[in-house]
Amino acid sequence: MPASATEAAVRAAFARQAQWAEALGSPFMVRLCRVIGERLDRENEIGRRVLDWPGDPDSLADALPLRLAGGLHALVRRGDAPALAACYPPRPLPGEERLWAALRPVLAAPALLPWLDGAPQTNEVGRSAVLISGLLVVADEFPQPLELLELGASAGLNLALDRYGYDLGGVRAGDPASPLQLTPQWMGDPPPQARVEIAGRSGVDLRPLDPRRDGERLLAYVWPDQRLRLSQIETALAIAASDPPLVEQGDAAAWIERRLSEPQPAGLTRVVLHSIAFQYFPEDARRRIAAALEKAGAAATFAAPLAWLRYEHDPGDDRITLRLRTWPGEERLLAHCHPHGSVVHWLDGPD
Repeated sequence: MPASATEAAVRAAFARQAQWAEALGSPFMVRLCRVIGERLDRENEIGRRVLDWPGDPDSLADALPLRLAGGLHALVRRGDAPALAACYPPRPLPGEERLWAALRPVLAAPALLPWLDGAPQTNEVGRSAVLISGLLVVADEFPQPLELLELGASAGLNLALDRYGYDLGGVRAGDPASPLQLTPQWMGDPPPQARVEIAGRSGVDLRPLDPRRDGERLLAYVWPDQRLRLSQIETALAIAASDPPLVEQGDAAAWIERRLSEPQPAGLTRVVLHSIAFQYFPEDARRRIAAALEKAGAAATFAAPLAWLRYEHDPGDDRITLRLRTWPGEERLLAHCHPHGSVVHWLDGPD
């Protein structure tokens, strides 16, 4: 019997995720996604739920392949799937037959089912290098303390971005003594040299994570053959454990509407920021967030400005960009970026 349109869309989503993994230098994830996408069947509940997925399984929507991959990595890290762990990095890349033989019994594990219920929460700390580049632009234009308001903040690791050190095309930023030093490959001119002083930081997430308790969940979503990313997040979790940023549970649109309605004192720049999160918000929430920013921006002044910093997929385009809107000010395209923050092509000009 021919596969249903739903099943075909699911298998196509795994194939596209494999293409992303290949472009991002993750051969294990390429093989994992291809094997699952081609061989998954309906013999257990996991297979049935995945192949009959009721939403959009694509990586830019429900990110179904990454939900399942995160659950598998979690079982491996916990020691609950020893045969599958023997196929995982840092061990040599397994052949497809060997990987499927190890995967098949694990795909029947009930412990995998909860991982299908929510979108991945990677809290990729390498993105802090991109975000602080944008904050340098804000601080250069408005040399005063910043209040950070992050949408889709997960465990708040990127809210603590001033606690890490950076080399951004020769411009040093952050804490030079931090155990986490981020040095993305930089192309183009460097960002401006400025002082980034964080006067306040808070975020919102539908399912906020605590870096003191939920570190393993965050690590499970990191691709297992990308050891640098794993090391960076482990270090960031250790930094955040002593003083975790506040991340409230709630709807991003309602939260930012409330926060932007609060009085903003003169001498403080309010910055709304998010990274690879906007695509997961419902369309109505995206409209409400934009409308709330436009409304607050209309009342902004040079003494109490507003900035909107977005490190996201361009609509209708596979490129990842860093964009900045300021009030007073204009919309600017600052950079094209690697989705994990490892490469930055700095542009910075009117859009």
